[in-house]
Amino acid sequence: MKVLVIWRLLTVGGVNAGWRNRSIYFKKHGIDTEFLYTTDHGGLHIMEDVAPVYLTKDEQEIIKIIKNNQYDAIIVVDTGAAFKWLHKANYQGPVLVEARTPELIKLKPHLKSFRGIEPKAIIVPSQYQKRLVSILTDNIPIHIIYNGIDTSFYHALSADEIDVNSEPKLPNGKKIIGWIGRLDKRKNWQMLVEVAKQIKGQRDDIEFWVIGGAQSVQREEFAAKWQEENLTDIVKWFPVIPYQQMPQVYAKIRQSGGCTLATTKTESFGNTFIESMVCGVPVVASKMMPVTELVVHGEHGLLFRGQNVEDAVNQLSSIVDNPILHQQMSEAAIARVHEKFAIEIVAEQYVDLLKKIGGERAGND
Repeated sequence: MKVLVIWRLLTVGGVNAGWRNRSIYFKKHGIDTEFLYTTDHGGLHIMEDVAPVYLTKDEQEIIKIIKNNQYDAIIVVDTGAAFKWLHKANYQGPVLVEARTPELIKLKPHLKSFRGIEPKAIIVPSQYQKRLVSILTDNIPIHIIYNGIDTSFYHALSADEIDVNSEPKLPNGKKIIGWIGRLDKRKNWQMLVEVAKQIKGQRDDIEFWVIGGAQSVQREEFAAKWQEENLTDIVKWFPVIPYQQMPQVYAKIRQSGGCTLATTKTESFGNTFIESMVCGVPVVASKMMPVTELVVHGEHGLLFRGQNVEDAVNQLSSIVDNPILHQQMSEAAIARVHEKFAIEIVAEQYVDLLKKIGGERAGND
């Protein structure tokens, strides 16, 4: 089987990380995946070593790619314009739609009109996202398939596997709180700044690592605020850490007795949560769906109320000040991911669905 995934944005984010893992797994099951993006946001290094990537905005070129490659199925991820391309290419094969944007207003344009194309199913990564999509569509089956993680690549490293000389380097006597992701409104770096300010006023044994944001829309605003608030001593920023290096980053956070902090306002899934957990790093995040589908409060991390800075600071302190709790959560988090989010478990559901719709097509041909 040969499958094309169409998405607008080639980012260093959860959607592409999830697809990287899936395409590796698909290959083992005789499914070749190709990717078509229109805009590069620094994510090419995630995908180019696992699958062919097309990167173009040229409509004629896109139509040619669709026509010439005889795909057995096409998966459209939050790209409303793709249905026009499929229509113009006269694509007759099965189409699946992935709905990943966690905000109704931004998701709507991608599900508004299918231009005469009839999707076989809509795939979402969480119960929360299923609720959202069901507001916008009817009569198309919605399947929940969680993002999966390759546990042979992402896992808890032993002390002697940690590369102490690579960036970021562990400082002596500091517990690390990692904040990972884009610097934008939804990921809510403003709350991170407030949390860091409070912690700086209370203690000197914590260092924050902000990982990512090199190509984010609000990187300059973040940089200005970070300096203006005199946080450069407690908050270290690493704008570019390759995806392949992240297990090392998580290993250092775990070794320090630290955790990860997510201040995000809304998510459709949250890949960094399962990455963190499978590497044995407890998570502190807001108590909301779909975070509650991934992290059980008190077991794999601690959840704070809404966007409450004080509560977030308290939850962070509870983990970093209690090595026994940290160890328990670390072990439970690893077990949780292996049980629910390992790629072989979740991608198997996707393979079954593709083979089913591929089989339907073969039956119709």
